Amino acid sequence: MRSILIILIGFTLLSSCQHELDVASLKAKGGRKYGGEFRFMSPEKINSLACISSVDEYSSRVISQIYDPLFDLDLKTLELKPSIAESFFVNDDATVYTFKIKTGILFHKNDCFNGKTHELTAEDVKFSLEMVCSNLKINRIGHLLVNRIKGAKSFFEKSSKELPEEGVSGIKVINSNEIQITLTKSFAQFEKLLSHSGLGIFPKEAWMKYGLEMGDHPVGTGPFEFESKNDAQIVLKRNNQYWKKDDFDNQLPFLAKIIVNYSTDKKNEFLSFRKEENDLVLKIPVEEVKNTLGTLIEAQDGKNIKHRIESRSSLNTHYIAFNNESGVFKNVAVRKAFNLVLDREDLINNVMGGDGRASLNGFVPEMLNYPINNVKGHSYDVSRAKQLLASAGYANGHNFPEIELYVVANEGAKPHVICEAIVKSLNKNLALNLSVKICSVEERDRAIYNKEAKMWMDGWLADYTDPETFLNLLYSKNKVSRKSYANHVYFNNSEFDHLFEQAVSELDKQKRCSLFVQCDQITVDYAPVMPLYTSEHTIMLNARVRGFQLNEMEVLNLTEVFIKEVKKN
Repeated sequence: MRSILIILIGFTLLSSCQHELDVASLKAKGGRKYGGEFRFMSPEKINSLACISSVDEYSSRVISQIYDPLFDLDLKTLELKPSIAESFFVNDDATVYTFKIKTGILFHKNDCFNGKTHELTAEDVKFSLEMVCSNLKINRIGHLLVNRIKGAKSFFEKSSKELPEEGVSGIKVINSNEIQITLTKSFAQFEKLLSHSGLGIFPKEAWMKYGLEMGDHPVGTGPFEFESKNDAQIVLKRNNQYWKKDDFDNQLPFLAKIIVNYSTDKKNEFLSFRKEENDLVLKIPVEEVKNTLGTLIEAQDGKNIKHRIESRSSLNTHYIAFNNESGVFKNVAVRKAFNLVLDREDLINNVMGGDGRASLNGFVPEMLNYPINNVKGHSYDVSRAKQLLASAGYANGHNFPEIELYVVANEGAKPHVICEAIVKSLNKNLALNLSVKICSVEERDRAIYNKEAKMWMDGWLADYTDPETFLNLLYSKNKVSRKSYANHVYFNNSEFDHLFEQAVSELDKQKRCSLFVQCDQITVDYAPVMPLYTSEHTIMLNARVRGFQLNEMEVLNLTEVFIKEVKKN
């Protein structure tokens, strides 16, 4: 048996007999401090806090505080580390995984337990994973598991209204703290997938009590529990029975509350930060860094709030998506023409002010151990683009329909400016009549699902450090339902699917990478999307916030963050 075993190293866990503690009574060691509120803003309203409904970065930032998945990623090394799963074994061909579940982990107190709680067991893990395999309306991440776990596809087909009693045959509870998952085929990185924030564990009782309204009554085992939600904000409070301790033996978390307010205006977000009503500003455009609140020296002189600005390369890709299934973009010549007419370097340098790296290879961004340079990307060739458009029957733009490019942004915001520049280039060089449509995430998604949107700006943050997390979006069998986010461009290429399946099942790392490179080359050759750039993750943080860890996954982990007020001049 090829066994991969993760032992709880670097984590001190609370024993199974935990006692609820009030944060005001706690004294922290190692210079840490309990209490205080951490506040940040979201540009998009978060409608559901059910982890299985989360497919965007805005909701992920909140649900990752409420739920614990089986595994986490170490934000410094991006290596896998244990969470609810204490350890695991995998057989020789990576088809059977056996997980040992940590004991002593308690769910948040909730009305679904009559105001009490209960200890998480393997049964809860089984139920949570089966919910992800369902065709229920609340589930938007079924593509992660439906085609991977034995019996999940059959379960999915029977579960549009209720969960079949027989469950998923490939998910078996061995005992109260041990569960076994059998896959349809080898998947050497399956354990990494289980660190996905949407795969947080929740109790069956929550589903039985709240049903489709579960997103308004989230129950997990995470460091923070739900307090309230309205049209203006979301409030989370400290989970006083949380199961983790830090390296100084302090019970986590330190913060008393997390408050998420809504703001669609970046200027308002900066103003709120200046007034100390907000502790964190995410995604600062490079051109705004010097103009936000002045320099650190000015802050030290008392001229503005003391703060720091940090930046790191992010594992993401921004792109224009096409509906490959119908209309003009069903024609690969049209999609390739659009890709060839875009000067990505010019976009970065003259439109974005150098804020980002042009996607000059395939769809997968640069990441550790992935030979991105082996993928020959799109060139900038207007003449060839015109030839391709003419071959598709649209010479000089004749008979090409008017199409809107959907973008989630405010007028004048960076995504809007980028889309306007792209549309201008396409219209000028190919004699088209395209326009930009500003919308919300909800409006864009509705237009995609109803197939009204023919092209839209989108982006994807890595769920873990593997090319699979990006290429998975184009695997045709991942379009398991209309609600699913994966492959919402309706790309269907048998060669891509075959290579992707081989890559996922390949245990040799070098061969696996080579297969992913071939998949990535197909994304260039068939152009189901228009890769644009990868961005920098730049933030501004109130100096009173300590323990915050910026990372290339853009994960917002507030478990060890604490507040230490800065002395004012």
